Amino acid sequence: MTLAIKLSNISKSFPGVKANDDISLNIKQGTIHAIVGENGAGKSTLMKILYGMQKQDSGSINIFSEQVKFLSPKDAISKGIGMVHQHFMLADNLSVFESIVLGIDKASLKKMNKSKYRKEIDAITDKYSMPLETASMIDELGVGEKQRVEIIKVLFRGAKILILDEPTAVLVPQEVKELFSNLKQLKDSGVTILFISHKLDEVLEIADEISVMRAGKYIDTVQANNVSKIELAEMMIGENLPSPPKRENKPREENALSVEDITSTTVDGKKAFKNINFSIKQGEIVGIAGVEGNGQRELAESILGVFPIEKGKITLNNQEINLLNTRERREFGISFIPEDRQSQGLLMDVSLSENMILGRQSTSAYKSKYSNIIYSQANQDSQLVIENYDVRTPGNKTLALALSGGNQQKFVVGRELEDNPKLLIASQPTRGIDIGAQSLIWNKLRDARDSGLGVLLISADLDELIGLSDRIHVIYEGEFVKEINPQDATPELLGGYMTGLKS
Repeated sequence: MTLAIKLSNISKSFPGVKANDDISLNIKQGTIHAIVGENGAGKSTLMKILYGMQKQDSGSINIFSEQVKFLSPKDAISKGIGMVHQHFMLADNLSVFESIVLGIDKASLKKMNKSKYRKEIDAITDKYSMPLETASMIDELGVGEKQRVEIIKVLFRGAKILILDEPTAVLVPQEVKELFSNLKQLKDSGVTILFISHKLDEVLEIADEISVMRAGKYIDTVQANNVSKIELAEMMIGENLPSPPKRENKPREENALSVEDITSTTVDGKKAFKNINFSIKQGEIVGIAGVEGNGQRELAESILGVFPIEKGKITLNNQEINLLNTRERREFGISFIPEDRQSQGLLMDVSLSENMILGRQSTSAYKSKYSNIIYSQANQDSQLVIENYDVRTPGNKTLALALSGGNQQKFVVGRELEDNPKLLIASQPTRGIDIGAQSLIWNKLRDARDSGLGVLLISADLDELIGLSDRIHVIYEGEFVKEINPQDATPELLGGYMTGLKS
């Protein structure tokens, strides 16, 4: 078969880290080729080099037998390479059409030939069975539709090679099935797809070939129909694939959190959520399942005091906290693992020791009587988190941006749990991290639950919700529509309620 991509002896180093170490890799045209490995294995760096976001220190790239040198993503796009990032690059205030044509031919929306471009977009959506309403605004779309916009956007620019970074991270099973159908059509038409994922079941289902990376090195390429999940896991990390076991748990009688009939509206007048009632006992994990954008983020932020509520009552350890601000709620005992570790959980260009202080700068542990920050305490506590949560870093003076995503996440989780909270709000606690880091975080959450902590778990990973939760609430269009016993739950059942197919 014709090679779409030939990477030869690619190396890339950063201060103290060799991200890619002499990697050679062949990708056949018209195939779906998965690349797997732990966080820090070098996958993202290799893809950024291929997409022109970074330049290799040594080695060469051939695209369809032509040696190329990329100085920017524009160069990669000109050679037929497109990339759909894990976090979509879309502006909510633009329409679907505007999002797709943005930047084409350096033309403004007023001057471009809109009729011509609409016909071209319609031809692409028809060819690959990916219908889109181009007049719709981005903020009106579901997650699966936004991803479709991103794919159409790169196809519209002539992409023959498509890089997908964690494409199923926030999709429900029905949306994954639809995506896979679209990808197979793209493959059949000759498009080459690079599929980056931590979900090995999905990799085995969709890929033709799978390449494994570990610690910056290329390990091997195997046929997807000739390898098991356990074998892939062993190639990646040398041990079996973990899964959160279902087991009996006996929560305490006292409530850690009680939410009574709360309702809230967004700034544009839409109901974020309404009439929400639930409780979390001490020593219990309560999960919330929902397609992104159905009110779960606003609900979590309302408990934290960031998002205002119109009515209702929130009680923490039998004390109403409605009138407390966010700082006071945190000091009273709420810890928070945000869904985006980089934009919400960390300051990327400061040290881990300084990141330890975030959200705690006004507490007695970190503030002296002269209002000075006690850095010695931050140094001590950050080192404890590094050791207890296996954060792989040269030390606590390392900048957060120098860590892999999995190690950033382990640090955030450790910082929040080591605060000895009364309630933990964990939003997407293992999104986009490798199976080793995932296993550690699952174990830490279970241990904290068993010691009496109440946990609100919001996750797009339905297996994670089923495996960790003691009870699961499904949220749809801002309302709780179903409570499900995890022992009776399947991803397909949850997905049905999450998308309104069941009632």
